[in-house]
Amino acid sequence: MNTTRERVLVTGATGYIGGRLIPELLLAGYSVRCHVRTPRKLLDRPWINRPSVEVVEGDLTTATAEELAEQLRGCTAAYYLIHSMISAGEEYAERDRAMARTFARAAELAGVKRIIYLGGLGELGDGLSEHLASRREVGKVLAEGKVPVTELRAAMIIGSGSASFEILRYIVERLPVMITPRWVSTESQPIGIDNVLGYLVKCLSTPETAGRTLDIGGADILSYRELMRIMAEERGLSRRWILPVPVLTPKLSSWWIHFVTPIGHRIARPLAEGLRNRVVVRDDTAARLMPQRLYGAREAIAAALTRVRDNKVETMWSMAGAMPGDPDWAGGTTYVDARTIDIEADRAQVFGAVCRVGGGHGWYAADTLWKIRGFLDRLVGGPGLRRGRRNPEQVSYGEALDFWRVTGIERDRGLRLRAEMRLPGVAELEFQLEDAEGGGTRLRQVARFRPKGLFGLAYWYSVLPLHGYVFRGMLGGIRRAAEEASRNDRSRSPRPDPPVGLTPTPTPEPPVS
Repeated sequence: MNTTRERVLVTGATGYIGGRLIPELLLAGYSVRCHVRTPRKLLDRPWINRPSVEVVEGDLTTATAEELAEQLRGCTAAYYLIHSMISAGEEYAERDRAMARTFARAAELAGVKRIIYLGGLGELGDGLSEHLASRREVGKVLAEGKVPVTELRAAMIIGSGSASFEILRYIVERLPVMITPRWVSTESQPIGIDNVLGYLVKCLSTPETAGRTLDIGGADILSYRELMRIMAEERGLSRRWILPVPVLTPKLSSWWIHFVTPIGHRIARPLAEGLRNRVVVRDDTAARLMPQRLYGAREAIAAALTRVRDNKVETMWSMAGAMPGDPDWAGGTTYVDARTIDIEADRAQVFGAVCRVGGGHGWYAADTLWKIRGFLDRLVGGPGLRRGRRNPEQVSYGEALDFWRVTGIERDRGLRLRAEMRLPGVAELEFQLEDAEGGGTRLRQVARFRPKGLFGLAYWYSVLPLHGYVFRGMLGGIRRAAEEASRNDRSRSPRPDPPVGLTPTPTPEPPVS
């Protein structure tokens, strides 16, 4: 436990690892400065209002070393948890190197004593995938600076909401018979998310880890075939039949992952390429310097599945990344479909019903049409409906809801979604709440679409006839859900006690027959 309240900076605070690391650092007694592109993404985190938490806004893709140094000043250590996953090629690799150079120089200017970087395991030599090679390059660039770097290299991270875990879970759940690439026989040493966080926190108080590259892994070395078998057993599924074939290239594998799992092909590509590399711990230095109980793969998978079942997923792979800019609705032609409905329920109940859209709950109406639209979106490389949602009841700014992204949320007043499906234009769906004149809540639903070219116009007019069925049905479903919640709340309210001094008239008992 740190008793001096050292301040550390965490980049990627809205990402999968960063969002889970921050509460662990706070629990260990550190003050945390969160470096994020979009501070609004952190507003609903349970730790955000603690005195030991501060947030600074910045973008490493555009910041200078001097600007970043001002944000790092006063921090004894900094976590570098940023890496591109969506792009490919030399351009994205150079961008990652440039960001690492800027960060290393800024840390030196600010007097930071340590940088902690989470990289990737993999065999040494020239056979590394482009993704793993880039992560190695980032660690090398950081280490070329004057600030000591602790680089932790991990293989597959098993945790609820991680991209690797979601790929494994969906493949096993959806495919009783799998035609897979040869990489199913590749060995890996997966590590549970709790163990990753344990190493990330403990290295701060372990001086021997400074200036070192340390492999971290769980208790088991397994092939991906064995991981699939364990996942099926923990899910209570029948035996999965796995048929490896030599013809599935990383590109074909990424599209295969795209169609079967929530992970898009652009993110799946580097992950699929990395699966061909054997990723195991080469020495146990990290385990010796920072001892902790390492989870086996079965235990880590079981823990992750429990958190999914109990709706306790703190962060997901889909939460990271830049937010899209608001479209300029004043420029060009924007088509609007607006509908209004009055609901006999208060705004909190209506807002709760609105926030349940998407995921396993569906969209209140025309679920078959939504599924068809999601399937078509997957065919052309979009996210489709499989991303689901992190929690069935709660949404936060920046979260994904199927193929929508939450771009605006105001408690009991409104929710705004922007479409991330493949479209010939920009689409937005907004819900606005206000008090109705005769009591209850007035809900206004606004669909906006700004087409791109003639194809965009054709798209709008082709789906317009369906709006009456889809959007009117959605409003009706929200009204039914909110009014049912209102009735349930009234039925659960305790009856008022009779006035003092008065005795209620007893109900006569029926005669005995």
